[in-house]
Amino acid sequence: MTLRFIPPFLCSAAGFVLLSCGSSSDLPLMAGNTQGAATEGEALYQKAKTADDAGNKGRAIKLYNQTATRYPFADSAPQARFREAQLLEQNGQTVKAFDAYQKFLTRFQASNLYSDALASQAKIAQAAADGQVKNSFFGIHSKLATDKIVEMLGQVRDNAPKTPTAAKIQFAIGQLYQSEHKSAKAIEAFRQLVRDQPDCPEAPEALFRIGVVLTADADRGNRNQATLDLAREAFNDYLVQYPAHFRNAEARKLLNNLSSRELQGSFDIAEYYFKTGQLDSAKVYYRDVLKRAPSGKLHDAARARLKQLGE
Repeated sequence: MTLRFIPPFLCSAAGFVLLSCGSSSDLPLMAGNTQGAATEGEALYQKAKTADDAGNKGRAIKLYNQTATRYPFADSAPQARFREAQLLEQNGQTVKAFDAYQKFLTRFQASNLYSDALASQAKIAQAAADGQVKNSFFGIHSKLATDKIVEMLGQVRDNAPKTPTAAKIQFAIGQLYQSEHKSAKAIEAFRQLVRDQPDCPEAPEALFRIGVVLTADADRGNRNQATLDLAREAFNDYLVQYPAHFRNAEARKLLNNLSSRELQGSFDIAEYYFKTGQLDSAKVYYRDVLKRAPSGKLHDAARARLKQLGE
């Protein structure tokens, strides 16, 4: 038998792809023969439902997936995809369930099941952020990687932009990065929430958390002045923008602590310069201590040093 060569450009035509360049059952049928496709889709959906009603989840999941994938224009396609996601979730195949909900949300936005699908997907993403969703690899269960969790959270957020769900999800992204000490990413996530939805319930806490993250950075050794200045700026912005929020008193206390820390830092730098013989530089920082603290132990110590240096 002689095999005829098919030019590659022919396989780029949509109809020819489906008829000649592949026979995968995962490919959707063309919308041209909608009546025939709808009839076949409904028949396949009924097979899936029969398996579902009989408790054969594995077969039902497979047939529901085929229905929604091959016959997306069938009336039963949204229900098929939604039920596939539900069964995957019930089977503990949480990541696959999330992906099935995503396919539903992308393809069937006009369905009356859209809100339910979004809520279920958001619940899975939040559980992943809380460490409750595990990945299975050759029987070994481990927490999902942070990048995967953030990807899932981001999909939920983008499926419902500017909504309460999106705000909660964006805050969860910030929390996740904060818990893993990924300061820059946590700060950016919290800032994005405040920018996108400044009036949502999570926004005040997000702005407060920026100051907390920067303060924690200083506690872990990143004591440069820029970090402390940014922390102070975040707390001050929080107090100005959300003056009635319940963390106001805590923010003021943290601001006072930052001032004390900066004062001690200036004195420590002055002492370093004094002990290494860089006396002009030492005087600059001792004077800074006097300027910042009109009284107290550090004020008195700086005054004594300056007197010792001839001032």
